[in-house]
Amino acid sequence: MAFLVLLAGCGKDPEQQTDAELGLNAQQAHGRRVFHLYCAICHSAYSSKGMKGPSMKGLYKKEYLPSGLIANDRFVEQTIVRGRNMMPPLGNSLNPQQVEDLIAYLHTL
Repeated sequence: MAFLVLLAGCGKDPEQQTDAELGLNAQQAHGRRVFHLYCAICHSAYSSKGMKGPSMKGLYKKEYLPSGLIANDRFVEQTIVRGRNMMPPLGNSLNPQQVEDLIAYLHTL
């Protein structure tokens, strides 16, 4: 019985799960697609292991962003749109709705 309980806790890798399996609403699901197109090359979503850039896992569960700024929508949006340090600005690549959707998705990590 204990084995079954442990086995039940071992779910699929969130990266391999569908939007529905992750419980994402339409906005978050769109933000997930934006993340995969523009962010996943440098940032991991579900692993705490960093890549070229820091992991986004638990981004809003922390008090501060990796940059040292407060972890809130204002500073996350600022970083996405204007860039920071090695991160290029995406303000010319993403429209305001895509930025909002991306932020909604980041809240789910």
